[in-house]
Amino acid sequence: MPLLVQNKRIGRLTSTTELFSKYSHLKENAKVFSSKSLVTVEPKCLLYVQQREFAATTPADHSVSVIGSGDATTCHLVVLRHTGSGATCLAHCDGSSTWTEVPLLVNAVTSLSHHAKEGRLELHLVGGFVDDAYTSHKLSLNILDMNDIVTDGIHRPVVYGIGVNIKTGEVFPASFPYRGPAEDVRSARTFTGGQMTEVYDSSKEQVRVSPCRWAPNRDIAFWLAADDDTILQYLSTSPYAEPPHFVNQIKSTIRFLLDHPNADMLFPGGQPLLFHRTEQGEWERVSLP
Repeated sequence: MPLLVQNKRIGRLTSTTELFSKYSHLKENAKVFSSKSLVTVEPKCLLYVQQREFAATTPADHSVSVIGSGDATTCHLVVLRHTGSGATCLAHCDGSSTWTEVPLLVNAVTSLSHHAKEGRLELHLVGGFVDDAYTSHKLSLNILDMNDIVTDGIHRPVVYGIGVNIKTGEVFPASFPYRGPAEDVRSARTFTGGQMTEVYDSSKEQVRVSPCRWAPNRDIAFWLAADDDTILQYLSTSPYAEPPHFVNQIKSTIRFLLDHPNADMLFPGGQPLLFHRTEQGEWERVSLP
């Protein structure tokens, strides 16, 4: 698959340092993007993607206007869009299995673009920063200084979250007061090692949480009594740069796992959890026959 910059095919590159050296406008575009005002996305139009999840849809979708994801520190947010069909995919990648994840994202977009007579794939990559452990470097490449700011001597990301308007293709810095549906079970799946998964069926306009499993582990109750600093040091890849709600989210996920030691009970008959958009704009559980 050829790589185009400003509609011109470029040859083989040895590093992203070389890429940004030859095409300095990419850095300028990143500066412009990171300086944009943060948009708070309301739940009624939102399809939220958690860590190790991806979702794809088209402009014809009546249930979703924005796909978004947040809380990315060392993680990276990937937007892939077909210019002909408008099919758009957003993924929240943490480096757990990047090489197997990329084909999933490409297939998600191309499978929704068969009817398009022309068009190309546009890639947007946001996230990472100059963290102390160089976790971001291991995940992506040399783009990190463009999303890095130093506050009180501590490196932090400039942009933690993004949204993409599926009608126009606009990508923008964003925050999300709502991270559902089924936020707890989706967080528990990732916390216990679940791999990248697709969470939306655009043909039915439904959020789809596939069955998952985890082993009962009462030992994790230890973390509920741990102080914030301990949780940050041991359960975060970027302890000095996490958003303020990180510790509460971790504890909420642990409580959920303790309350539900057997995930099978959450998926009756081994069926996925399905949610559709109501006329009021809320995600509502679909009752299975």
